[in-house]
Amino acid sequence: MSKPYIDKKINSSIIREFSDDIDPIELMWHRDKHDREVEILEGQNWKFQLDNQLPIELKKGDCIFIPAKEWHRVIKGNTALKIKIKQ
Repeated sequence: MSKPYIDKKINSSIIREFSDDIDPIELMWHRDKHDREVEILEGQNWKFQLDNQLPIELKKGDCIFIPAKEWHRVIKGNTALKIKIKQ
């Protein structure tokens, strides 16, 4: 199964892009092995949701901390989403 995003490694960070025509079914609940800091670079009306919490809207400039092994997902907006990930 291919991943629903494209990654570009820049120094110690990853720039991840989700296309605006992605099928929302591809954006599954998942967990990461390591803590992550995520900065929103671009995107409109995308949302982020941690397990047992309501989704929050992602806005350019927002930074989110995702603890290791915490269930989470993104919910599709109406443009492409571009984020910067630090592990």
